[in-house]
Amino acid sequence: MTALARFRQAQLEEGKVKERRPFLASECNELPKAEKWRRQIISEISKKVAQIQNAGLGEFKIRDLNDEINKLLREKGHWEVRIKELGGPDYGKVGPKMLDHEGKEVPGNRGYKYFGAAKDLPGVRELFEKEPAPPPRKTRAELMKDIDAEYYGYRDEDDGVLVPLEQEYEKEAIAEAVAKWKAEKEARLAGGGGGDREEEDEEEEHIYAVQADEQSDEESRGQEEGEEGIQTFIAHVPVPSQKEIEEALVRRKKMELLQKYASESLMAQSEEAKALLGL
Repeated sequence: MTALARFRQAQLEEGKVKERRPFLASECNELPKAEKWRRQIISEISKKVAQIQNAGLGEFKIRDLNDEINKLLREKGHWEVRIKELGGPDYGKVGPKMLDHEGKEVPGNRGYKYFGAAKDLPGVRELFEKEPAPPPRKTRAELMKDIDAEYYGYRDEDDGVLVPLEQEYEKEAIAEAVAKWKAEKEARLAGGGGGDREEEDEEEEHIYAVQADEQSDEESRGQEEGEEGIQTFIAHVPVPSQKEIEEALVRRKKMELLQKYASESLMAQSEEAKALLGL
């Protein structure tokens, strides 16, 4: 052993040279030393957390301090795992977490925390701002409160603007349709000659006319008097007369009274009596 090695060994035995913390927690095989290194890390974290509270350090210094604190927190976790492996207490469950609570994690970025003035750095403050809550949805009852006749368009004509516009548009549409019909009629007349014109005039004049000898007794009931004279139309269903309607109403009224006041036995006896009398 050289003289330098003997000198260093003597200093270690006297306690004058500080022992360096192992780079890896797995290199330590003694529980008391693992506890010692954990306490040393906690002390360093406490000092750096106190320093980072000063916002006048500058942005770059604050970012470096925050990175060092997060690195020490990860290292502390490694030593706590090693202490548990060596038979010591589980600090993950029973240990104080005051240092961890001082930091604040960004939502969606678990593990990295911001301490002290690092929370107010540019680009970090926006990460902690919460989005405004969406407005509550209205219920069906609340929506129905605002629905009235105007919602369905029943009051569109009350403003006095829509009706004149509709009338003007209606006149234009009618004039356009009449002009189109006249143009088509003139084109047909020009191509077909005068005989077709007489036939069309006759058809237009007698479009609803029906021959008198083709009408039956039931169809003759469908005659109505128009504005310009007597015109006929065909009734495809039999139309009852006023007398038949009155008889049907009387029979219906009798049946309702019988069902209301007469019992089933009385009605059965009445039916038997009618059958015997042949009614």
